[in-house]
Amino acid sequence: MTTEGMKRRPTVTIALPVYNEATIIEANVGAIRAYAAGLADRYDIEILIVDDGSTDGTREIADRLAADQPDVRAVHHPVNFNIGEAFRYAVRNSTADYIVTYDIDLSYSVDHIGRMLDAISSSGAKIVVASPYMKGGKVTGVPWHRLMLSKGANRLLSWTSKSSVHTVTGLVRTYDRRFISGLDFKSMDNEINAEIIYKTELMRGRIIEIPAHLEWTRVAVEGQPRSKMRISRSTAGFAFSGFLFRPFMFFILTGILVMLLAVYTLGNAGYHVVNAYIHESGAFDPRVSAAVKAAFEKSPHSFVVGGFALLTSIQLISLGVLSAQSKRYFEELFHLGTTINRK
Repeated sequence: MTTEGMKRRPTVTIALPVYNEATIIEANVGAIRAYAAGLADRYDIEILIVDDGSTDGTREIADRLAADQPDVRAVHHPVNFNIGEAFRYAVRNSTADYIVTYDIDLSYSVDHIGRMLDAISSSGAKIVVASPYMKGGKVTGVPWHRLMLSKGANRLLSWTSKSSVHTVTGLVRTYDRRFISGLDFKSMDNEINAEIIYKTELMRGRIIEIPAHLEWTRVAVEGQPRSKMRISRSTAGFAFSGFLFRPFMFFILTGILVMLLAVYTLGNAGYHVVNAYIHESGAFDPRVSAAVKAAFEKSPHSFVVGGFALLTSIQLISLGVLSAQSKRYFEELFHLGTTINRK
């Protein structure tokens, strides 16, 4: 720390969730430490290894690094709880001003750490996201099918997010530790990243992004394991996260589409009724009954599909209104509960 009378440097915890990373943890922690040393004039940095129940020797290596290096700490889970609990554990074990969550595989180069810290300290934001999907961001070496799934999930979440964050699913971020420790999160898997964005928005926390380079090519060349993100398995979870952002949009948009189908099919049925009515004779009621009968015999699917679609669309739109009301109640309760918890 600086001497008394000098401006205090912001404290930083670089949290590294790890699981069975024995082949890379020592070298990559060393690379992060070397980069952090270059920031020592601006930030007081520690590295926190969060071992999520590893079984391959990662635990022992982490403990040795913590014993040998005063700026490294290691905490452990007895079993693998996944990334959500690892994040919560890191927050509980930090007293720093900022928490940086980082991928141990270094698929994001270490200079992102300094860029995120500079962004959050100068902007007053609550979260800074390293975003390969924003303008100026870049992705290298990711298989096209995984890239398409990831981009699709992030576009869905960005569309439903009030802040329009381009990379909602990314782990590499910097947090205002005091702010984030006041929020409650329940997700255990990668969905924690979307939940953090959602609940930060509820508390009116500012979220900004910096352009990032997600580089799997370098990881592969160095022989390190590729990201464990399992995008294909997580896509359904991220889609559900989008539903949590704005559930009423899913119901109402679907209801409108089904309503259009109902209007088209019932319009077709109405056309046949009118056409048949013109060719009938007699009193009004018998003509209408005969026209409807003739139209149904000619195009029964229009009546069946149209009627079913009309009822379904009304139900979906009604569910959209109810979900919007429920979401408002949840937001009010979450805001109140978080405020009470902080006090």
